[in-house]
Amino acid sequence: MSETKHYGDFQQGIYGAGLKGVLPQWPMRIEDLERRAAELLPPEAYWYVAGGAGEGTMRENLAAFDRVRLVPRMLTDVSRRDLSTTVLGKRLPVPVLLAPIGVQGIIRPEAELATAAGAAEVGVPMILSTVSSKPMEAVAEALGDTPRWFQLYWPTDDNVTRSFLRRAEAAGYSAVVLTLDTKMLAWRERDLERAYLPFLRGEGLANYTSDPVFRDGLEAPPEEDMWPSVRRWGRMFSAPAKTWDDLAQLREWTRLPIVLKGILHPEDALRAIDAGMDGIVVSNHGGRQVDGSIAALDALPEVVEAVRGRISVLFDSGIRRGADVLKAIALGADAVLLGRPYIWGLATGGAAGVSEVLRRLLADLDLSLALTGMSRIDALNGSILRRQR
Repeated sequence: MSETKHYGDFQQGIYGAGLKGVLPQWPMRIEDLERRAAELLPPEAYWYVAGGAGEGTMRENLAAFDRVRLVPRMLTDVSRRDLSTTVLGKRLPVPVLLAPIGVQGIIRPEAELATAAGAAEVGVPMILSTVSSKPMEAVAEALGDTPRWFQLYWPTDDNVTRSFLRRAEAAGYSAVVLTLDTKMLAWRERDLERAYLPFLRGEGLANYTSDPVFRDGLEAPPEEDMWPSVRRWGRMFSAPAKTWDDLAQLREWTRLPIVLKGILHPEDALRAIDAGMDGIVVSNHGGRQVDGSIAALDALPEVVEAVRGRISVLFDSGIRRGADVLKAIALGADAVLLGRPYIWGLATGGAAGVSEVLRRLLADLDLSLALTGMSRIDALNGSILRRQR
């Protein structure tokens, strides 16, 4: 095993600072960090991130992790650990990427630029949302050499789609993550009771308003009047008529690997392989699209069984702690996407808050891996798991 950084050493600094009377700046428990974020944010911004479609599936995503338990093994050499994994044929230092979350400008003015800076400081790859508050080129610059992927909400305007893909390639994004589960926005009670949809206020449209093809179709430039941009965005944001057959066209438009996000059924995973896709994300959008949907973790084993290693399998929806990462990878995921927790770091501390959340998660993951009796993240399998009845 090559020499690797032991992320778990991060806790020694916390205990050492305690000897000098210095306590952590942010709450340690992610639930407490979320509560602090809720105190700082306007209610509509907090609930836009924290809420979902109903919220039953959100609860089920978390409960699914409780139903899967770890079985630690003893007297194994865990003095050196390796958290690296292979995704899309490339080695990543850790099995965690930042999930695409849009309109981060409603959380903090620096928005995705702060998230990118925090991710770059820790070396965690970032997936940028189509509906980001900062243009993809600016976020790429903030990330530096840190790997980055571009998440695509497939516009109905093919020319805008091609322009987005060309820009992503030119800015050094190394994969396209096509979100499938948002053919339209779900019935989200938390947002509806506040009549709040940030896009209608011009939030989260930076990739559109900075795009030359999008701008060509405007009645007035967004610098003078944002409303034409909002109307044009509304006409093209979702493409409910798209089918599996349309993936061939998307494949022709980019040389980047394509990952399909929102897969829950094994037959859809097989269709992704048949369509020549490079990876999938097992996800229910964090419970934001279909209330009553199966928990993403419950869907993972059948999808992994169907794929049989032919393409990369990633996972999101419910990752909160290191043990969650272990369970998802032991069930067959190659890596996981972290969502809401890093937004609470952004809300409470900007770039420093994002990096703090990531360091804590990786420290927890490193220590949990060792205490489970394993030394390599890519050696995890179902033998260390038991499902609760």
